[in-house]
Amino acid sequence: MGYSEKSIAGIFHNRAEKYQYEPCLRYKKDGRYTAISWREMQRMVGNLGLGLISLGVKQDDIVTIFSENCWQWLVADLASLSIGASDAPIYATNSGEEAAYIINDSGSRFLFVSDQDHLDRILGVKSTLKGLKKIITFDPIETGDKNIVSFDEVLRLGENSKDNKVFEERLLSIDPEGLATLIYTSGTTGPPKGVMLTHNNFTANILQCYASHPIIGHQDTALSLLPWSHSLGRTVSVYLMLHIGAVLNLAESFGTVMENMIEIRPTLMVSVPRLFEKIHSGIFSKVEKASPTKKKLFFWAVDVAMRAVDYKVQRKPMPWTLKAQYDLAETLIYAKLRQALGMDRIRIFINGGGALALDIDRFFNGIGINLHNGYGLTETTPVTNVNTFEVFEFGSVGPALADTQAKIADDGEILIKGPQVMKGYFNRPEDTKAAFTEDGWFMTGDIGRLDERGCLYITDRKKDIIITAGGKNVAPQNIENTLVTDPFIEQAVVIGEGRKYLSALIIPNFAELVSYAKNQGIPFDSNEDLIKKPEIVSFYDGKIKNLMKDYARVEQIRRFTLLPREFSIESGELTPTLKMKRKIINQNFSEPIEAMYKE
Repeated sequence: MGYSEKSIAGIFHNRAEKYQYEPCLRYKKDGRYTAISWREMQRMVGNLGLGLISLGVKQDDIVTIFSENCWQWLVADLASLSIGASDAPIYATNSGEEAAYIINDSGSRFLFVSDQDHLDRILGVKSTLKGLKKIITFDPIETGDKNIVSFDEVLRLGENSKDNKVFEERLLSIDPEGLATLIYTSGTTGPPKGVMLTHNNFTANILQCYASHPIIGHQDTALSLLPWSHSLGRTVSVYLMLHIGAVLNLAESFGTVMENMIEIRPTLMVSVPRLFEKIHSGIFSKVEKASPTKKKLFFWAVDVAMRAVDYKVQRKPMPWTLKAQYDLAETLIYAKLRQALGMDRIRIFINGGGALALDIDRFFNGIGINLHNGYGLTETTPVTNVNTFEVFEFGSVGPALADTQAKIADDGEILIKGPQVMKGYFNRPEDTKAAFTEDGWFMTGDIGRLDERGCLYITDRKKDIIITAGGKNVAPQNIENTLVTDPFIEQAVVIGEGRKYLSALIIPNFAELVSYAKNQGIPFDSNEDLIKKPEIVSFYDGKIKNLMKDYARVEQIRRFTLLPREFSIESGELTPTLKMKRKIINQNFSEPIEAMYKE
């Protein structure tokens, strides 16, 4: 029978009935990609759902999932939703304390964990967990504790259940306005808040995304990289793919994504700026090592791409001389480059979760990879805007999706209305009230402007804006995006709140820097030693001055410090979606920061 498509569970079961023995999902096992069919996924979702019911999961219960992306994660999610429960995912990188906060705040009684490592993190905080009854482990783990059961045991429990009707009844009685998931904000300011997203929020956002790019469909192959605990990862790289019936391939990790792209050669993909920055700097550093002839040819092709790209994205005919050059560059360079990157079949690559430097955006679109910037927040499930084939403006995040309104408040803040806007923050009526204007617009906390085509330009995060000692407002993200376009700069953070001038913490791309130092005959013992060398400091000084040449005086970087290691999730400096936590970075590097302001 056909289920109502007003719920994610209904959409999944309908597609499973339709595509049956075709592959639904592929994951890496013993070094190669292995497929699970729609029929098999549906069988496991049904059995796990029945197993959860026999363990005592009620409608409206909140189940927690503490794991990296894996096929069991998706089965756990779809089974919970199918039986009228909802889930609260926990980032795989979270500590035991952070996981405990979400388990307690959501009132979860049932928790899925992936492996021994995640189980140990939970057992380490067990005494603080108030209502937790059962832990279900994806990996089979022997503990001798009857409250810790394996995923396979719960599947068997469901398979032996005599009460198949109860699964069907619960599936049919899902309330579209009911909670589907609680996604906890990464807490760049204050403790995390649970964002309540309903089935309606998700189904509306999937249909809106589909309407913005209606060429996608069952023929597509997607590579899923972003964590599913994140709303962009969940809505666009999982639920949208289930809706269109595309094959979902799991990237093993951020570190292996380049290999996985070559193995899968996806047609659809969603990522955050970090990936595009890495690919871009990788291409340019390879070219630097090529022969003079190859180098010259590559830079000629890049120049052609930069002159042609506006015609391409605006879908306007190129002047014939440019077209002839472009076609030649396509044959000699672009097609080979896309093939080498595993991007030869990409139809759409979406960037979200942060701003991408304009040069990088123009480069990818120029060489024939349709890279479309989008925008949204956890609170908007997340997508509100995206560039499309019809309306595309560089530097913008595109027009609002169907049924979505975006307007700019008097102080420049972006306000949103639409069916994808959250129900509110879990058990926090005051915070919910504070997130909306009197007349019901959601306040994004971002500053922006709209152009005459309705394209939205994000100029900064309201809370990230630096106000210098001289009272000048500076948007750090634009400066940081410019800095990381240099192949020798891996990460950059601009400092300057309440200070006389701007400074920056710079993390070199050590692979590039080490090979430069060896070529120049600069001796060094370690990264720490290398970044202290006067010739290296002056090398970066020249680069930064050059990168800053088009910025206003108040936006110039007056001092900088090179750091010996990357910012990381483990040290608390990055969120799980690789956004910078400025407060923590300021704390962790307070000494070098203060040193830059000593007269």
